Amino acid sequence: MSNTSWNILCDFDGTIAVEDVIDSLLDNFGRPGWEVLERDWRAGIIGSAVCMAGQVALLDMDRPQLDRHLAGLRIDHGFAAFVKATIEHNIPMEIVSDGLDHAIHAILANHGIASLPTVANHLNQAGPRQWNLTSPFSAPGCRSGTCKCARVASAKARGGKTLLIGDGASDFCAADRVDFVFAKNRLIEHCRAAGIPYAPIASFDEALELLPALLDGRLPPQAVMPTILPSSQEIPA
Repeated sequence: MSNTSWNILCDFDGTIAVEDVIDSLLDNFGRPGWEVLERDWRAGIIGSAVCMAGQVALLDMDRPQLDRHLAGLRIDHGFAAFVKATIEHNIPMEIVSDGLDHAIHAILANHGIASLPTVANHLNQAGPRQWNLTSPFSAPGCRSGTCKCARVASAKARGGKTLLIGDGASDFCAADRVDFVFAKNRLIEHCRAAGIPYAPIASFDEALELLPALLDGRLPPQAVMPTILPSSQEIPA
């Protein structure tokens, strides 16, 4: 195996977690009004940072209710093995999410996975049943709570190549800035339409199967490229 070095940036909601955590919380504990914010976000009237902050402020739950709810949420069945492989091969992996930091840490802990470097919005408890959101990883000119493009820039500054693993709209911008993408769900269609090199995955079991090729400096057999591949099938330097 060659020494091709990679950094991995991995989305959480819909990628590691089977469902979107904030959506599940709003369905169970959201006061009226969160649907209007969701509609305005989908219409492009507001960005995700404004939408999420407004929605979190409408959550009506106490800490035990939050913890019980998070304990019932599932993750991709292959994620733990994928994490183990990144550790064995000394591949830095960072969770980069426009979701909730507390939820990410709690859900991973519930599944026996040690805390991973995590960049996400910060969930604050403001009262017995009151919550608010801060976005320590926002960036000027970005309407997301977590600027994933800024995290790509940080990963590139460390050297090596960058792999993005994601599933949806919050990953679209970053996907255009990395060296390769493992794409789930809506991100597959975006990569295809935008001509971004990617491999479609349905689970982290498949991601684990694709990883050795990248580490060897080769494209996985499942790779979809926007241009004709060189005969060597190698990832361009």
